[in-house]
Amino acid sequence: MPVYTCTAAQGTLTSESKAALASEITRIHAAINHVPPAYVNVIFSEPPPDSVYVGGEPGAPLILTGWVRRGHPQDEATRLALELSSAAARATGVPETHVMVVLQDGPARSAVEGGQVLPEPGAEKEWLAQRGEA
Repeated sequence: MPVYTCTAAQGTLTSESKAALASEITRIHAAINHVPPAYVNVIFSEPPPDSVYVGGEPGAPLILTGWVRRGHPQDEATRLALELSSAAARATGVPETHVMVVLQDGPARSAVEGGQVLPEPGAEKEWLAQRGEA
């Protein structure tokens, strides 16, 4: 259901840190938003170092952008962003002061997975049962 894109300049992340970060994103999102881990998608984007800037100067941020379904309680969304930020720093060694997490939400009806429109938050169990995955 969710899609996370992790952007960092080439050479910032190792294969091991990417695997650790993907695992942490999956664990945290599944626990807070009540979805099976198999539905969490994580993609890495690594532009050349001369294509990454902060404040108009070359920089080395780690930016996590996530698309999530609209309707989750705000305190859970904030907790999700905070936990992802801490996990990103732990998993990659990038200082948390250089980590940015941006969660973008959209209506569940605007996304399709496996040929089915996504459920509204809170209706995951019924949706999974319809798919034979409960």
